Amino acid sequence: MKSSNIGGQAVLEGIMMKNRDRYAVAVRKPDGEIFVQTEEFHSVTGRYKKLTTIPFIRGVFNFIDSMVLGIKTLTFSASFYEEEEEEKEFSEAEQKKKEKKESLLMAGTIAFSIVAAVAIFMVLPYFLSSLMKPVVPSYHLRTVIEGFVRIGIFIIYILLISRMKDIQRTFMYHGAEHKCINCIEHGLPLTVENVRNSSRQHKRCGTSFLFFVLAISIILLLLIRVESPLMRVVVRIALLPVIAGVSYEVLKLAGNSDNPFVNLLSKPGMAIQKMTTSEPDDGMIEVAIQAVEAVFDWRAYERDNFHTS
Repeated sequence: MKSSNIGGQAVLEGIMMKNRDRYAVAVRKPDGEIFVQTEEFHSVTGRYKKLTTIPFIRGVFNFIDSMVLGIKTLTFSASFYEEEEEEKEFSEAEQKKKEKKESLLMAGTIAFSIVAAVAIFMVLPYFLSSLMKPVVPSYHLRTVIEGFVRIGIFIIYILLISRMKDIQRTFMYHGAEHKCINCIEHGLPLTVENVRNSSRQHKRCGTSFLFFVLAISIILLLLIRVESPLMRVVVRIALLPVIAGVSYEVLKLAGNSDNPFVNLLSKPGMAIQKMTTSEPDDGMIEVAIQAVEAVFDWRAYERDNFHTS
């Protein structure tokens, strides 16, 4: 199976699909119409775009790009479902002020998300495992336990948010996104029926990336040992870019290989995807197809990669 290199994300009542330097957001509006917007993608690296192509370094910047684009497209999709307000004309100065405010809000959201994620998934598990020192004197064993606590917190977090109605629908759109990509990468025409019959799990999923981050952190923390409790916290934070870089390379390898060993490495992340994706309805699949077709020529991909007699 040849990777199409397209990726995406579920948003509120819709799908974002990205292909190279373009992305599209397709949203099912409250009146039932599908709205599609296509934009050019700009990396956070700006003119130093080469940083997104250097192995192990590219993973850090691609992760940041994904966060920025994800929050931006989520905010865009949510705008269709905000409470209706009185329409009013904005002057050019007011419009620029509004856009600046939205940019600052997005930057603040990203910063808070990163700090919260580090605190919950990196620092908290360390302190919880440290409480076991009287009964588990081995540092290495506590580090392994810390890793499993980290994975446990991640799974509990997914289970808790999956109880929310909006999240349940988002997980259905997440399933539609995966099904579209699997349909394309198996050489099938992108129709509602073919997408419906495709798998909702995909090896390049962000859920699998997060699992690799959690798993690889166990290995690296076993190799790097410091005595000071404060320095142990510092090391866990400082290693995050390294962990993200390695995890990205593993995910990229998994998405481009059918090697049995690589498939085995992908299985835990694929299993967790069963919690972050659900079977979509046909209407959701239609939204996903429009998002794909706005940025990706799947017919040309089929001609180039699948030969029929």
